Amino acid sequence: METDPLAPGPGRDRAVRDMFDRIADRYDLVNRVLTFGLDGGWRRRAVASLGLPPGSLVLDVGCGTGGICRLLTRAGHRCVGIDPSEGMLRAAAPGVRLVLGDGLRLPVADGAADGITCGFALRNVVDPAALFAEFGRVLRPGGRLALLEVAEPRWRPARALHHTYFHRVVPAVGGALSDRGAYRYLPESTSLLPAPDRLHAMLRDAGFIGFRRRLLGLGAAQLVDATRLTV
Repeated sequence: METDPLAPGPGRDRAVRDMFDRIADRYDLVNRVLTFGLDGGWRRRAVASLGLPPGSLVLDVGCGTGGICRLLTRAGHRCVGIDPSEGMLRAAAPGVRLVLGDGLRLPVADGAADGITCGFALRNVVDPAALFAEFGRVLRPGGRLALLEVAEPRWRPARALHHTYFHRVVPAVGGALSDRGAYRYLPESTSLLPAPDRLHAMLRDAGFIGFRRRLLGLGAAQLVDATRLTV
């Protein structure tokens, strides 16, 4: 039986990177279609949740085509986007600083960043605890973190509808517009997300306080923010 290269295990990092390279050209379009245009507002909420003054240095880790980077720049921040997918960075619009790199080994000095954003990338990371430890390393004391991810509605009828949409409609529409395999993986990858309590514990262990989690889009997305502990 052939092994799924996107399943957790050796080689997953490369398989995920290759997948994003394939879908980069239509990634933004498919996101807008599948979220009915709500994803832009979610990204704006993530930027606002940082609460940082203009001129702050903010890293957008797993930046993709630079959507959050553009919002950070418009808000007056100095932004650097970091992503392992060359295809995504090539598909990005000009005007933002983007760097090819791995979130687990950020090319940034200790305590150099004022803020970090990470949009819809956490479930693609093999070791979230190691990622948060790296975030803690590069953020200054008092620095801010905003994580934007998919979620599941709490209300049972909405949860059932969301499951059908996410696991049936998303692969079908994503396949028609881009790559069916990729948009089958993206819903399935939600099973790799830490549960809220586990996520909170991981962030606490990495030196973050003030954990706050809010559901967006009737529960289809979640925004988590926290503050780097001041020593």
